[in-house]
Amino acid sequence: MGKKIRVLIAKAGLDGHDRGAKVIAAALRDAGMEVIYTGLRKTPEMIVEAALQEDVDAIGISSLSGAHMTIFSKVKSLMKEKGMDDVLLFGGGIIPQQDIEKLKALGVGELFTPGAPTYEIVSYLQLWHEKHYTV
Repeated sequence: MGKKIRVLIAKAGLDGHDRGAKVIAAALRDAGMEVIYTGLRKTPEMIVEAALQEDVDAIGISSLSGAHMTIFSKVKSLMKEKGMDDVLLFGGGIIPQQDIEKLKALGVGELFTPGAPTYEIVSYLQLWHEKHYTV
């Protein structure tokens, strides 16, 4: 098998609810991925810097606070600035369908809403990684 998938899971902004993020982090870890969890209340700058330092394949952001448009846009812009074009930005939380479409148009990957089975998230990351890292 190839290299392990490295994923950074982050909670941005003032959102203080991280149960979902911790459940996802545990599911990804159980699926054999290396997971770095940043903890609560990180800025987009802190998230991108941690992703660079940890040399991750993907960044997953959990957003329940309604600030998803600002946070995902800022993270995506910082990733572009730092040349992180090969890193997947995905996420989840309470995000209206029309905003999901806008975020995907900005280059954000899949966005999972509450109730999404963890196996779907695991499978999505495995397929993305296979597609982008298979020789």
